[in-house]
Amino acid sequence: MPGEYLYRTAITRLRVSEEGAERLERLIDAWRVGCAMATDIAWPTIDDPQALQSAAYERVRESSGLKSQHAILVCRQVAKALRSIEARRQRGQQVSKPVFRSPTVTYGQRTMTVFEDGWVSLTTLGERAACQLVLPNDDDGYQQQYLENDSWEPTESTLTRRDGVYYLHLGFRRPAPATESPEHRTVLGVDLGIEHLAVTSTARFFSGRAFAHEQRELLKRERELQQTGTRSAYRTLRCLKARYRRRARDRLHRVANDILDEAVRHDCTTIAFEDLRGIRENDLTVTAVNRWAFRTLVSFVEYRARGRGLTVEYVDPSCTSIACSRVGCDSVDSANRPERGQFRCRECGYEVHADYNAAKNVGLRCVRSGHTSSERTGVGQCALQSGTLGPDGFTGRSSIP
Repeated sequence: MPGEYLYRTAITRLRVSEEGAERLERLIDAWRVGCAMATDIAWPTIDDPQALQSAAYERVRESSGLKSQHAILVCRQVAKALRSIEARRQRGQQVSKPVFRSPTVTYGQRTMTVFEDGWVSLTTLGERAACQLVLPNDDDGYQQQYLENDSWEPTESTLTRRDGVYYLHLGFRRPAPATESPEHRTVLGVDLGIEHLAVTSTARFFSGRAFAHEQRELLKRERELQQTGTRSAYRTLRCLKARYRRRARDRLHRVANDILDEAVRHDCTTIAFEDLRGIRENDLTVTAVNRWAFRTLVSFVEYRARGRGLTVEYVDPSCTSIACSRVGCDSVDSANRPERGQFRCRECGYEVHADYNAAKNVGLRCVRSGHTSSERTGVGQCALQSGTLGPDGFTGRSSIP
């Protein structure tokens, strides 16, 4: 659709002078004051950015000393947080007035200038702070594809401080390419799980063992620190959780990229997942961390898919783990899963890894619920390692034109 954009973020460390760091610290403190003022004015009735700007702009500037554009960005940031809280309240969750404690500041095109020589100029309370982007020595850094490509333009970004170091989460955008729904589409089915984070219908397995090990270690340390009960222990626990999340997100980023590469390698047009909304909430074998990992992985794939000409679709998750994926067999029986990782159909004898069977079912369910050609015949197919599988059966890769 016209006006739609693709958004990307490039995280870069900043080299800041002592004077520049003092300016940024004063700005961070002022940003918190401004957010607190805007929240007090808005809570709990205002969550529209324009309405909040009209009500709070002058008082935010007076109380914080922020310049005009940053006062506007404060109003937008607070309104965004309040909309998120309202959405949680409507889902029946308990909510409270937000408190902005993080050492972060939002920047827009009018408050930040990125130069071609690797420097950036940032608005503060007084004079601007000139900072150097700390980029990789070679051209292999992913930041270069955005900084050196004129098709990507800088947009809203975030300054943050972590462990005494400043980072700039540079936002970029470019017009989204037009996508059309092809008559002949190929679907990559993806099953998400615990032992394997993801398994594709092309038999690509992504192990979840390292993820599970780090999760167990975190829970062990959490119990130890909670028993200590000191303020220092709770600070340590917050740092451990933040470090775990960063490592987990990095691992999930890599898995998402590999799933996209797998889809492109097999000429897929669509990636299909189980619809995660509302499922597994009552599954005692799946922790909240696993649910977070599933949602995060899917969001990473969805975020990048359109830029690579792919669509992402979701299917009903019911019975994908116990239904036989062999075309022509309609067996749906919990006895088809004699062991956790094994699928053996009691009706037709088909035997395969259980997660792989589920991934094929996800892909086939997407195919069967999809579009038909102009001749009203089904043309979707599920990508396999050795070919494709459609409602009419298997086609070997050597037979694919």
